[in-house]
Amino acid sequence: MTLVVRVGAARADWWCEKLQGLLPDIECRSWDDPGDKADVDYAVVWKPPPGGLKTFPNLKCIVSMGAGIDHVLVDPELPAHLPIIRTVGDDLRQRMREYVALHVLRFHRRLPHIQAAQGRREWDQIITPPAPERRVAVLGLGNMGAAVANTLAAIGFDVHGWSRRPKSLEGITCHHGDAGLAELLPQAEILVCLLPLTPATEGILNRDLFAQLPEEACVINVGRGGHLVEEDLIHALDSGHLYGATLDVLHEEPPPEDHPFWTHPKILLTPHIASLIDPEAGAKVIAENIKRFRAGEAVPDLVDLAQGY
Repeated sequence: MTLVVRVGAARADWWCEKLQGLLPDIECRSWDDPGDKADVDYAVVWKPPPGGLKTFPNLKCIVSMGAGIDHVLVDPELPAHLPIIRTVGDDLRQRMREYVALHVLRFHRRLPHIQAAQGRREWDQIITPPAPERRVAVLGLGNMGAAVANTLAAIGFDVHGWSRRPKSLEGITCHHGDAGLAELLPQAEILVCLLPLTPATEGILNRDLFAQLPEEACVINVGRGGHLVEEDLIHALDSGHLYGATLDVLHEEPPPEDHPFWTHPKILLTPHIASLIDPEAGAKVIAENIKRFRAGEAVPDLVDLAQGY
């Protein structure tokens, strides 16, 4: 049996080495040097090129090297019959919890204001409310979203969550559906997007949504770049309606050198690092899922293709 790995060139050998050690009875090869493609049973990929997956005629399963699968589904020639497995786990959840907590606290304690005052040599002792008086909303209560919501609640924030269908999380006020979103947004002082990217959520962070947030609300997008209508965010920031935004995901990564996000004073860009997978932890999750799939056992991270996540 053979597995191919598609990832950035800098880490391809590292991934192959780790997966080979965990799956000794499966030959692990690079996407760029797969040998006879008819021998390949599994493809572990991040952003495979359009039409690439269909060139492996006997492929049994696709493994997304991350929690999202939109980078796979965007392929217009994707073999529709193939199951797809996401990659999530304690390491990825922990990284996301750390990242979101960091940036929620940054906005909560108004660090952009403090940093600007330092630049002006001003000793500005602003007073912010304690966490229980700050309402944070998490859009998306799946694997990552639930972990993030629980972390923020543990810090003491008044945490609300939103999902398409009803959910219940201890210590979190949960909303669902269109009515729930309309109820939640006017109360959301800090909004965190952790939604999957589907046709229903594409462009959800738009002018209409921003207008429903309270004055000086903040936005943190760690979902996908496709969730955000970029020009609408700039308008909401420049008008003063939004206080700031942290963006870890963009439509184009990295953005062009002349993209306005690079220099916008109210935007902090991070290079898609919120929950960046590494072979040390990620390979263990992937190997376990492949073992379960081969054995015909239930795979908890198997994607429901009807829902798109």
